[in-house]
Amino acid sequence: MPSSWLNEVAAATAEGGHIHTDDDALSTALASPLARHCTGLTPSQLLAAAFASCLHHAAVEAAGEITDEAHTVQVRAEAKLGRDDDGRYRADVHASISSVGLTRQQLAELVEHADRLWPFSSADSSRHRLTVTPAENGRH
Repeated sequence: MPSSWLNEVAAATAEGGHIHTDDDALSTALASPLARHCTGLTPSQLLAAAFASCLHHAAVEAAGEITDEAHTVQVRAEAKLGRDDDGRYRADVHASISSVGLTRQQLAELVEHADRLWPFSSADSSRHRLTVTPAENGRH
């Protein structure tokens, strides 16, 4: 049990080829295994967006302790899904973090700190693999 929960509770509903948050801040079409012709976000795209969002939140928080340029933090996430022999899905996510003006050492510290903050970290390999690295030089 966490020592404290954030007051923010988020809820979303997916049905009929559409997903929306209860506050309608996000509302978009979904790809559907029942109707392959449907266009919309795929589970891999949603995972990539969710990991990018979560890690960006953590990286901005971590960057605030390292630099006054926290607003320049960028996170790129790539997600792919695989199937285990028993048919269960497994996620493989690679994320990179960049921020303007940080030395390689500062960026490495930022990445390490951000990776530890979020509940989906590189240390947890239960059903997903997450790799978080500094972005290559020049990518921000």
